Amino acid sequence: MKPEYQIYYEKFGLNVVYYRKRKKLTQLQLADLADIDRSHISAIELGKVGVSFDVIFRLCEVLDTTPNKLFEFRD
Repeated sequence: MKPEYQIYYEKFGLNVVYYRKRKKLTQLQLADLADIDRSHISAIELGKVGVSFDVIFRLCEVLDTTPNKLFEFRD
């Protein structure tokens, strides 16, 4: 990951946290529902890893949102 993009990974992760909490899910519950390891959910939320389209689409299904919303970064 290029350092100049780190802020975008972090903002994406914050959006995942927002939508997860809106659904009142723990990281473990989200991980189980999306068939993703809990440690990977944590890394996504912290902006430590990149995310494939498959993972984005699974997260959207579970979180009842769209990719647009996950990439709608606030200042």
